[in-house]
Amino acid sequence: MIRHPAYPIEPWQVRETFLDLQALARSESIFALSNGHIGLRANLEEGDPHALPGTFLNSFYELRPLPYAEGGYSYPESGQTIVNVTDGKVLRLLVDDEPFDVRDGRLHRHERVLDLRGGTLHREVEWESAAGRAVRVTSTRLVSFAQRSVAAIRYEVTPVDTPVRVIVQSELVANETMPGPVKDPRVAAVLKAPLVAQAHNANDTGAVLVHVTRESGLRLAAAMDHVVSGPPGVRSSSEAFPDLARTTVVCRLEPGQRLTIVKLVAYGASSRRSVAALRDQVAAAIKGAHIDGWDGLVAAQRAYLDAFWDAADIELDGDAEVQQAVRFAMFQVLQAGARAQRRPIAAKGLTGPGYDGHVFWDTERFVLPVLTYLQPAAAAEALRWRHATLDLARERAETLGWAGAAFPWRTIRGHECSGYWPAGTAALHLGADIADAVVRYVNATGDEAFDRDVGVDLLVETARLWASFGHHDRHGAFHLDGVTGPDEYTAVADDNIYTNLMARRNLLAAAAVVARHPDRSRMLGVTDAEVAAWRAAASAMTVPYDEQLGVHAQVRGFTLRKEWDFARTAPDDYPLMLHFPYLDLYRSQVVKQADLVLAMHWCGDAFSAEQKARNFAYYEPRTVRDSSLSACTQAILAAEVGHLELAHDYLGEAALMDLADLHHNTRDGVHIASLAGAWLALVAGLGGMRDHNGELSFAPRLPSRIDRLAFSLLWRGLRLHVTVRPDEAVYSLRNHRGGARLDLRHHGEPLTVTTEAPVTRPIPPPPKVGDPPVQPPGRRPVHRPDLLR
Repeated sequence: MIRHPAYPIEPWQVRETFLDLQALARSESIFALSNGHIGLRANLEEGDPHALPGTFLNSFYELRPLPYAEGGYSYPESGQTIVNVTDGKVLRLLVDDEPFDVRDGRLHRHERVLDLRGGTLHREVEWESAAGRAVRVTSTRLVSFAQRSVAAIRYEVTPVDTPVRVIVQSELVANETMPGPVKDPRVAAVLKAPLVAQAHNANDTGAVLVHVTRESGLRLAAAMDHVVSGPPGVRSSSEAFPDLARTTVVCRLEPGQRLTIVKLVAYGASSRRSVAALRDQVAAAIKGAHIDGWDGLVAAQRAYLDAFWDAADIELDGDAEVQQAVRFAMFQVLQAGARAQRRPIAAKGLTGPGYDGHVFWDTERFVLPVLTYLQPAAAAEALRWRHATLDLARERAETLGWAGAAFPWRTIRGHECSGYWPAGTAALHLGADIADAVVRYVNATGDEAFDRDVGVDLLVETARLWASFGHHDRHGAFHLDGVTGPDEYTAVADDNIYTNLMARRNLLAAAAVVARHPDRSRMLGVTDAEVAAWRAAASAMTVPYDEQLGVHAQVRGFTLRKEWDFARTAPDDYPLMLHFPYLDLYRSQVVKQADLVLAMHWCGDAFSAEQKARNFAYYEPRTVRDSSLSACTQAILAAEVGHLELAHDYLGEAALMDLADLHHNTRDGVHIASLAGAWLALVAGLGGMRDHNGELSFAPRLPSRIDRLAFSLLWRGLRLHVTVRPDEAVYSLRNHRGGARLDLRHHGEPLTVTTEAPVTRPIPPPPKVGDPPVQPPGRRPVHRPDLLR
């Protein structure tokens, strides 16, 4: 694990000390800014050079054909791809008529800083043109958490030692050329210039462009305005064309003088609103930004993040690298969901075009639990988006011949966009993941209105799916056959334990929510017989177990399959899916990502401590971690069964997934679920946090290289703070009036925490364990002893 030399380890910022053009795409993702509605990749203000230009709006997509070599019933006919919308980041600079380009002239200094507390990206450049004219350029940009539709850039130019003539061209650019060929010409035709101009106009200080997508019919308005200050004689003018608007600022600067431009950008989009309505919306957003001004926007950004970090910060003594990485991770998770407001949280957030901008099960399984304990309102909004797509999920289930709702494996709007059914349609566990996210949110918040208005519908319709899809055999056992669990190397198999246990929880949760809200349930036509069938299926759910080996089978018969030949698998053969036929993977004991191990985390009350230890030891040598979603879960279970040093190593992999570019694809956007997994690896792993059946418990233990772990979370409106040291854990309630109390468990013992005083409990000795389990050759997580302190 080698971090880029431009990125030092610092606690509250990610700093790039020099510009590496070979790693430009990666840095564009790492330094991306978002608020869950607008996403700006960290393209340089001057536009060139760039790797992947990107300005995204949540759920703004274009339709494209899904080609099949051989079609089949119920295959989706079209996909959805996130659109690079009108780019408002561009500020081109000319110094005495010579364009500022970091590839030309002499670049004396280039530094960028992502401020995790301020929510800004700051850039400082010293550049000398080929003609010997030197300038200092500084810029700071933000995507506002306070004003959802607004982004802003403060751009400053200062001559170093000689007078210069400066021209700044601030632009809105639609239909930017995206790099990389698309092999299917039909897809290429759709994605080339997907925006059709509908209106454009300019005034003295700014402009607005309105476009609509060719196929999906989504309308977009983008507006910009400028506040310019500088020496006497500075002039500006604006012009607008169908795909380009430009405000040009011209002045002459003497040494000691400075040109400052504050660029305000606003975005609005809709599938229903008119050109005039969207145009007026973004104009109003610009006016709102003017009221606060640059200083007000910066102050509001800091205030929002102060409140977030006060509730969400994790402190880690002994591993400075992970300390920085987990704060970066939490910042990115916040950016992905903070102001999404009934829109999905995609696998890459709004940091890049990876996975076409789709949302997967990653959101409900990894991201929403974290938001539930830190930003519950954001978790609720993401689940309300799922609820808004329920009719589409019902239609999909009906097409497939099932009852209830079949949610899409990958989507933006709610339609199924996966063209590969073994890892898409067959991955039915998504429905149970959604149900589980609902239950955990309600348990953590006590939100009865959400439980009634959203929870009932989602739990009932997903339970109906399981009752329809599964069957009782002649002995009465209930089976879910032909499914794909989290491990996509074991596809279309029978009785995947993760799916079965999650479905069992789903069925029981649906029965419980029907009892809590009978009126709402009657509106859905729920009968007593139907609820009885759910309970019967849950009680008879099959959980495969190999009596001879004393371990659970990930799917029925898994432990009887042939072993994968790791001795003949070269290091360059990973990920396996790109080098071996799927059929070879599907019939072997090789695991892409934690599956049964994932079940032991989220359904841990279904396993004994001894079973967890044996299962973990069995599946470690067979898990290759070809997915970024695996390391965090393996960290959690390694900690629980007593392999704390291994847990620490897995924690490092989860947290550093993007800062160290471990999967070599950060260029396409950061891995939001893996970053959320860094929090889970610390809090659920080293902190031992569980919330089975709505009961909060902790079993903390620290590895030898970590001296202290401190974190907070929200539970029923109470902010619990936990500090873990090698020998003790301290629990306290923060920011609450007297009389509040919270019942929980510490290493199995009941504990009551009040606002009166912190409660300290000793940490019992860890269980005796043997040598840590081995991993497949070359797949052990990196041990980082020399990078920690």
